[in-house]
Amino acid sequence: MVGTWKIDDDICSLLVGHTHLGKRRNFRKGAVLYDQDEISQKFFFIEKGLVQVSILRQDGTEIILELMGPHTICGEGPAFDGLPRFSRAVASRDTVAVEFDAAILDEMCEQYPKLTAAMLRTLSLKQRVVAVKLEHMASQNTEERLLELLGRLKRKFAVPHPRGQLLVTYLTHEQIASMTGMSRVTITRAIARLKKQRIIEIVDKYILILNQ
Repeated sequence: MVGTWKIDDDICSLLVGHTHLGKRRNFRKGAVLYDQDEISQKFFFIEKGLVQVSILRQDGTEIILELMGPHTICGEGPAFDGLPRFSRAVASRDTVAVEFDAAILDEMCEQYPKLTAAMLRTLSLKQRVVAVKLEHMASQNTEERLLELLGRLKRKFAVPHPRGQLLVTYLTHEQIASMTGMSRVTITRAIARLKKQRIIEIVDKYILILNQ
């Protein structure tokens, strides 16, 4: 399992059923799907691969927003509002994506009402996640920030384990640090503390959230 985002199965089915409205494109590892500050009405449905969506700050620091795996959408917000993009998307591995044009979909909203509703639902879910992130980013408590991320991943990617819930999406300490606005060293120490408190364990490089 790859990525940190997952859309509902019904929304995914709708997008899969409407890929003929877009253009299938191949991106090699390191290729840019869209760049920060550009204005474009294009957005992408990831079929295969992995895409890192991040913000580049003026000091050069990169903040990872999400890692988009198969059957996820990225870039749809700015594609519809017509404003400069606040993030960039780069293929973390070879990726196949369907490129949609928001202008075309806008013209066909009456013809495909369910697809339009699915896009609105996706935007709403992403907005909710951003709000929760902002709430926890304001906290100075390292463990609180980390547990917010782990809790969100648990709801999307956890599988039952005899001793808890195993997160089957893999993130490096550096990626977790970037997603929580902390340093890699701070995250490593926080993970060590959570392990000592018997809140998590590491099982074959994956995080196991223990039963409490």
